[in-house]
Amino acid sequence: MKDYICNKIGPRIRGDGGWVEFVSYEDGQLTLRFRGECSKCVILDRCMDWICQEVKRDLGEEIRIRPLRVKPFFWDN
Repeated sequence: MKDYICNKIGPRIRGDGGWVEFVSYEDGQLTLRFRGECSKCVILDRCMDWICQEVKRDLGEEIRIRPLRVKPFFWDN
C-alpha cells in the first residue's frame, strides 16, 4: 500500500500543489498525512473518495482513509 500511495497517488496529487504521505495501513484503514494545498483544501473529502476508488480499482481492496492535515510551517497557530 505504501508503494502505491507514494508512486501512483502522490505524483497526481503533487500536480495540484498538494502532498500526501503514507503513515500506516492496518485493518482496512489507511492513514495519510496531507500537506501543501491539501492541508487547507475544502474538498479533501472528494480527494479521499477518489483515492478509495483508485485503490479498489487497482488493488481490489476496500479501504477507509483517516486524514491528518499538517499546516504549513509559516501558518500561525
